[in-house]
Amino acid sequence: MKKKSMITRVCKVIALCLLVSATIVASKTDVSAAYKPDMSNGADNFYKSKKVTKKKVSFENQYNMKVAGNLFIPKGLNKKTKHPAIIVGHPMGAVKEQSANLYAQKMAEKGFVTLSLDLSFWGESEGQPRNAVSPDIYAEDFSAAVDFLGTRKFVDKDRIGVLGICGSGSFAISAAKLDPRMKAIATVSMYDMGAANRNGLKHSQSVEQRKKVLEEAAEQRYVEFKGGKTKYTGGTVHELNENSTAVEREFYDFYRTPRGEYTPKGSSSKLTTHPTLTSNVKFMNFYPFEDIETISPRPMLFITGEDAHSREFSEDAYKLAGQPKELYIVPGAGHVDLYDRVNLIPFDKLESFFKDNLKKK
Repeated sequence: MKKKSMITRVCKVIALCLLVSATIVASKTDVSAAYKPDMSNGADNFYKSKKVTKKKVSFENQYNMKVAGNLFIPKGLNKKTKHPAIIVGHPMGAVKEQSANLYAQKMAEKGFVTLSLDLSFWGESEGQPRNAVSPDIYAEDFSAAVDFLGTRKFVDKDRIGVLGICGSGSFAISAAKLDPRMKAIATVSMYDMGAANRNGLKHSQSVEQRKKVLEEAAEQRYVEFKGGKTKYTGGTVHELNENSTAVEREFYDFYRTPRGEYTPKGSSSKLTTHPTLTSNVKFMNFYPFEDIETISPRPMLFITGEDAHSREFSEDAYKLAGQPKELYIVPGAGHVDLYDRVNLIPFDKLESFFKDNLKKK
């Protein structure tokens, strides 16, 4: 009896030691297990307004692909008259449920008809393969959204604006260069997806490193052509460790925690935010700021955080854009802060910009 008791005690001690050892190892290598998201400054990505009505809609772009969206209308809106409208695009690799719906609802509360959309290949919009990159089609989606809004009886087709968050800022600019129906263009925490992929942040990637990426993608085309497994790239890491960068931590806090995590139906949490490798290199040929001055005299507003790692892109666009234009710096804000922290997002600034520039003529 005593022998069995001693054996039991020894087993318990060994088990406890193994558990402590595993915990220590995990704490050194993976800090995501006990991670708690930063919900400061009113982080509210999944905000649901009681002042607006939401309607799921869809429409086709010029490639006969269904684009899915959410139409938000202020409660009590007089549908017998025509009103200004705003199209809201989500961050690159995200879906409309991440940031775009929040902005669309907040702007609808201020009296605008708003439309958040899923870019083609993402979310509920059509496009195969999933998570594919096609800057031209992304820009087309914004124009298709104008088609849709401009044919609503309660929308003034001559007073439609566009708001692009993160990567959608560069897609909205690309669209606006070709589509004069977009009367006012605003971006928030904009990423120039072309420059980011060619050069890296703050030009940290060399031409040789770029060529290696291109070579890897080109070889992967053979694999997939022969029926091999699709390879994904970029996006947000799924775990944090002691070597994780500040940018990785910033995106992780939004995309991999309840703060902003969202997996569309039919997808997998392992694939969210990750573009396909073979298509992502198409960003190398994407130059949204080239000829940006031709958007003038339509007004442009570039909003970025004072501490945003992406600030360089808004500053570059501002320098190249024609008049009227404005660069608005949000004090103490980082890049992802402006996705959902309602106490930092300058909604009043966006309201005045669109009200001033989408007036009746």
